[in-house]
Amino acid sequence: MKEIALKYGCNPNQKPSRIFMRDGGELPIEVLNGKPGYINFLDALNSWQLVRELKAAAHGLSGAENHVEMPAAASFKHVSPAGAALGLPLSDTERDMYFVEAGAELTPMACAYIRARGADRLCSYGDWAALSDICDASTAIYLKSEVSDGIIAPGYTDEALEILKSKKRGNYNIVKINPDYIPESKEYKDVFGVTFEQGRNDYKIDENIFNNIVTENKILPPSAKLDMLTALIVLKYTQSNSVCYVKNGQAIGVGAGQQSRIHCTRLAGQKADNWLLRQHPKVLGLPFKADIRRPERDNAIDVYLSDEWEDILSGDAWRNIFAEKPEPISVDEKKAWIAKQSGVTIGSDAFFPFGDNIERARKSGVNYVIEPGGSIRDDDVIATANQYHMTMAFTGTRLFHH
Repeated sequence: MKEIALKYGCNPNQKPSRIFMRDGGELPIEVLNGKPGYINFLDALNSWQLVRELKAAAHGLSGAENHVEMPAAASFKHVSPAGAALGLPLSDTERDMYFVEAGAELTPMACAYIRARGADRLCSYGDWAALSDICDASTAIYLKSEVSDGIIAPGYTDEALEILKSKKRGNYNIVKINPDYIPESKEYKDVFGVTFEQGRNDYKIDENIFNNIVTENKILPPSAKLDMLTALIVLKYTQSNSVCYVKNGQAIGVGAGQQSRIHCTRLAGQKADNWLLRQHPKVLGLPFKADIRRPERDNAIDVYLSDEWEDILSGDAWRNIFAEKPEPISVDEKKAWIAKQSGVTIGSDAFFPFGDNIERARKSGVNYVIEPGGSIRDDDVIATANQYHMTMAFTGTRLFHH
């Protein structure tokens, strides 16, 4: 197929709309079900690049524990990842916090998507899913129970395709992409009638990013290397300014599109804190009513963990959600829980201009930092990282994405 006509562009008044190949060639994608829109395709093509690169980078990382090929998945909203992850097994706690049915057998591909969506379940509501590998039945069964707009993958098993086709009354968007497709080296964008041209961002994120460790602490275990790779690849496809917190091959907090770097660090840090707090016994033990759906649970947990917790616990409001009234989680309890966390990595798409970003990051259990460097205050940033015995690497390469 050489082009696909779309209902409209970003908004209903933006017509006509279509996607096509500038050279008149065949599109590398095929719509198997549904009618994806303009923003759907933006999410699909950006998210596919992310998961393809993440899987390849993880597989190329040296170390025996990383020789096993792991699939990757992403959960996209408005052309930025709400989450992304590799297909590592889920712990019992993760199964609980991601609402995995008891006894469900999970493939690595399913684990990757569940972890990707689990980074920020509130923001992943109505997401676009991306898979690096063929979608199997295990992944499709989980995705069927989530509110999602569509999916892109290099293929689907017959069983998975039938499961996904049953979503949204048969209108779920299912896109297949040619995994061997290689785009042209130049890309174009029209803004206000003016055409922009640039070379594609083909910067390869691999083990070379660890070559310039600038802190006194040079210790960088394989798990941290994997997380640094994950952070940078997520950032490469996140609207700038962007900051990403990662743990165990999973983005746990993504801050996108902020004008101030520290605001981005705080936003991503708040999301990382919420992910950490979802594992608190009080949260895992919330007595939801049996008929409360997953989105309502996610919203309730978000409010429960916020300063507005009284909105769902005061008076009789709790009766709409819970079988019995839960105890609130105090500020001191939240601080104490987060203070116990460690082993988190933070990445930034451009340099940290001040040490305040490191100060904020360490409050969310960050021990490892990856960023381009190049600020006139690099010495201050390095000194702050040294103060907390962090390991920080400079890549020398900015990763802005617009």
